Formats: sequence, C-alpha cells, structure tokens
Amino acid sequence: MEISAAGRLEVRITAADVGKRVSVRRLNEPSDTAEKFTDTVGVLTSWNNGVLLITRKSGESVRVAESSLVAGKVVPAAPARRRGPSASYEELARVAARAWRPVESEWLGAWELRAAAGFTRRANSVLPLGDPGLPLDEALAAVRRWYGERGLPAYVQTATGAEGTQELLGAELERRGWVREVTAEVWTGALAPVADLAEGTGVVLSREADEAWLARYGRKGVSDVALRVLASGPSVWFATVPGAKAGAPAAIGRCVVDGRWASFAAVEVDPEQRRRGLATAVMAALARRALDEGASAAWLQVETDNAAARALYAGMGFAAHHAYHHYREPASTGAAGDRSP
Repeated sequence: MEISAAGRLEVRITAADVGKRVSVRRLNEPSDTAEKFTDTVGVLTSWNNGVLLITRKSGESVRVAESSLVAGKVVPAAPARRRGPSASYEELARVAARAWRPVESEWLGAWELRAAAGFTRRANSVLPLGDPGLPLDEALAAVRRWYGERGLPAYVQTATGAEGTQELLGAELERRGWVREVTAEVWTGALAPVADLAEGTGVVLSREADEAWLARYGRKGVSDVALRVLASGPSVWFATVPGAKAGAPAAIGRCVVDGRWASFAAVEVDPEQRRRGLATAVMAALARRALDEGASAAWLQVETDNAAARALYAGMGFAAHHAYHHYREPASTGAAGDRSP
C-alpha cells in the first residue's frame, strides 16, 4: 500500500481516478471478520456518494465506503503475464469473434451486433470494441430494438482483467439493471507443447462436422444455423476419435486456425471413456495441424466452474488471460435458444 515518508498509510486516489486500476486497503467493521483490514485490487468504476465501486479481475464488484479507507493508490493497468504468448485483449477478442461467426451482424459504430437464432450467447450478443457513436442509453436502446426484432433477448459481452477491458461498461450496465448471467475465461498458451503431448493415434481430422461428430457434440437439436456457426472461421478443423461401438464417437474437438492463433473448442469425451487421455490426443492432433498451417499460439475458453477442464488446460501450459461476461437486458422476454456461452 502507499506509505508516506513518515511511515503512515495514505489514500492517494480520488474520484478523478475512475477508470484506473487501483489498490486499496479498508478498515473492517469489528463484526465483519477477524482481520482488521481488507485489501482490494481492481478497476475503480465509480466513486459516488461516499462509496467506491471496484471491479476485480474476475468481474466481481466490490463496494468500499470512503470512510473506511486507510490507504489507496493507482497501480499499473494490468499485471505482467509470466507465461504464454503475448497478446492484447482486443487482439484476442477479434480472433475469438472470427472463430465463432454469427449468421447475421450489423455495426453500431464500433459495436458489432451479432445474431444466430439464439445458438450460444457468443453468436447472439454485442461485441463492444470501441465507441457505439451514440450516448450509452441511446446505444442500448438501439441494441434492444435490434434483438427484439429478431425475437431474441439482448446481450452485451464485456471483459475484465486485462489492459483495455471493459470494467467501466460492465459497471454501467449493472447500474441500468442488466444482469450478468455467465462468466468464462480466455486462456492462452504456446501451441507446440500441446502438439507434443500425445501421438493422437486414431484421431480423424475433417473439414466438416459429420453426423458422428454431431452425435457427440453436447448441444440438443443442432440446427442448420448451428452448423453454419460451427463451420465458420478462417480455417476450421473437426477431430473425431471413433468409438468402440456404433453411435457417438469416443471424443471430438474443434480447432480454428487464424494467423498465429489456433483456437480449441467443443472438446468432449464419452463419460465412460474419460481419464484415458482422449481429450489430450484430440487437442494434440489438432495442434499439429495448426502448426502445419503456421500457427504458434493457442487460446481457448473455459467456464469458471469447470474444474476438470481447468486442470487439464493448466497441465498443458495454458493460463488465464482475461475473463468475459454476458449481460442480459433487464426483464428480457425473447426466445431462449441455446444459451451456452
């Protein structure tokens, strides 16, 4: 914390620092905890009526009474990442958007409005990478009209935890009653080590998601729209490990190669055949194909409560880069569709 030359803790932040990353220490109430102080690090998203709102890397909002502050300072915009490929939030957001395209999109300034008949939030949400060209309330009204015309609830995708992410926008959405439904993380890692993990024996690669692949894919009633989204991207590959019996494969996966990046998604294994290295084999085979096409870095998305997947990817050398969140419009009544992230 900030300490003066006299050795005293000092508060060196003001309301003028809204939008900056800060570290604060507050004095706890005697009944709150056994600890005397609590430290919070995150982006200062507001300072109104004697209350600070700080958004942590995870997207969690913390309220801190100004009267309880004992120290505070502005800290670097984002901590240095110790491993994995270097990448900005905007670069990853654009690569991720190209790997999972909607069937319809429209621009509102620098915001992309995306729709795909409700198949996943990623393909049915606004990607706000810049200024919408309108005051926020007018922009959100336009967003709600656009999705309402398509019978869909309006969603806005925001991110937290890296330089250039959208903590301020998320806080403004929450103030307007938008509801955060799902939080996931984007993880990055080097591609070559993934390719070296397994031989990938028995993994079949294809440019199309055939009936066998779809039989293992964890979505109900895959529509023509869903197939269009799955097939979208600069260079798309589908991996299949045939099962011992007729029917769904033992394991599947999807990879999109886009310049230096390879994305992994839809890695799914028959529950009866888990812990046999099939997910690793699928990813290794896809990684080798991506290396052949010139990629060197990898990214994937994992939900915060998927402990098994997180352990698997951490063992492969992946690490969290930033978190992203989908905010649903207040009291939306649009079609449900497939609401996975």
